[in-house]
Amino acid sequence: MSEEVPFTPLVIDGEFRPASNNATFDIRNPYSGKIVGRSAAATSQDCKDAIEAASRAFKTWGEAHMYQRRDVLLKAADILDTEAMRQKIITSVREETAAIDPMLFFNLKAASDSMRDIAGMIQLLRGETFPSLRTGGHVIAQRKPVGVILGISPWNAPIYLAIRAIGIPLICGNTVILKSSEHTPRTQSIVVEALLEAGAPKGVVNYISMDRDQAPALTAEMIGNPLVRRINFTGSDRVGKIIAAEAAKYLKPCVFELGGKSPAVVLDDADIAAAARAIVSSAVLHSGQVCMSTERVIVQRKASEKLIPEITRIMQSLKAGDPFTDPTAQLSALFNENAAINVLGMIQQAKDEGADILVGDLKREGGVVQPHLLTNVPVGSRMWERESFGPVTIIAVADTIDELVELANKSDYTLAAAVWTKDVNLALDVAGRIRSACTNINGPSMHIEALRGHGGLGGATGYGHFDVENFTDLRMIVVHAAGQTAYPVVG
Repeated sequence: MSEEVPFTPLVIDGEFRPASNNATFDIRNPYSGKIVGRSAAATSQDCKDAIEAASRAFKTWGEAHMYQRRDVLLKAADILDTEAMRQKIITSVREETAAIDPMLFFNLKAASDSMRDIAGMIQLLRGETFPSLRTGGHVIAQRKPVGVILGISPWNAPIYLAIRAIGIPLICGNTVILKSSEHTPRTQSIVVEALLEAGAPKGVVNYISMDRDQAPALTAEMIGNPLVRRINFTGSDRVGKIIAAEAAKYLKPCVFELGGKSPAVVLDDADIAAAARAIVSSAVLHSGQVCMSTERVIVQRKASEKLIPEITRIMQSLKAGDPFTDPTAQLSALFNENAAINVLGMIQQAKDEGADILVGDLKREGGVVQPHLLTNVPVGSRMWERESFGPVTIIAVADTIDELVELANKSDYTLAAAVWTKDVNLALDVAGRIRSACTNINGPSMHIEALRGHGGLGGATGYGHFDVENFTDLRMIVVHAAGQTAYPVVG
């Protein structure tokens, strides 16, 4: 007899239902490996049903007043703030991701805050008017919803990233299908549950979970469905390339946020203590499994004499372990043993190529990897170039500002960065030269201004931004002046 664990259904056309063939898959806790839930494994027909439901609902939702859409999101935020929902989020996030308390707090805070932030984006849904190039004419430019949006969300910040995947399209007047991570279906279904309880009409918000083995083929089918107008995806650049290739077959626009290798650039006059704390926090929060994690520290030589010992001291004081049984553990396990093996493989390769390990033991216990700090990592090596998605950061030392900027830009990732200096003018100059979508001055790399869109500048971070421009069409109406008496050809 199978173990009794929570079951997460699909949500199609306003109904919570099992897969059409009753198929399910198990969800395991990353630390213990214990089965903590089961989820419906959608079939091809289920995916088609969700798309058709969203298409039908678009006819009315797309014409609904923006205040109606805003009010649904605001009410959903209030629902997510209730004690019952907060406890549901805590339980599911802890069981599905083995998150430690800071990440639990982030998911709780992000749940309602991000929903309210997105509701406020109605102020950005404005058009403009201006004179036509034709004498006496007038142009009206308006932003209109595009239709059905497929949002594909990852596991590492399951509440926030699910809300981002569907919330911004919704406020713009689109209807959505959320494809959850196969690792966090229960957590991400909470977002859909809150929206439905808040009054989202049936078909406006649909929810699909897939068995890992079937996900590539089913996702390709959904991308190819002519009713799906756009796709957004947050995850690895490897999978992003696959999705981009599928979408390109149908010339469908995509929004991608595919990770980072964020640099923190520390100048000689920086506040060393503040910089070290921000760097380590951004390097190891959620065991480094965040796209904006500080993975590279590029420090001016004089500052390095104090910064490196301070970062070393802080990292040596941290411990990874079981957040359920060890109250002294500040870091949890990586998401699975394969992730731990990959991270240690990158560290070992860097060591073989000449890097020095200042902190860390190159060992693992299941998926648990202790914090690691490396120096002398060769530029262009795998550890320098690729996102580790683990509790690892590397330090490089340079002499001049130009060298610092050059090293910061030696990466194909373009998501986030940080600059540390007490000279505001110098900070602005350096920040402006770093190829990053969001550069933080005297703050952690792990910060974005969500209301202005989140995304990279191309490369391994992907393209497009999570903003109203990417989930609406700009349409123009031209009012011609009366009295034109002659036209080409016909006179």
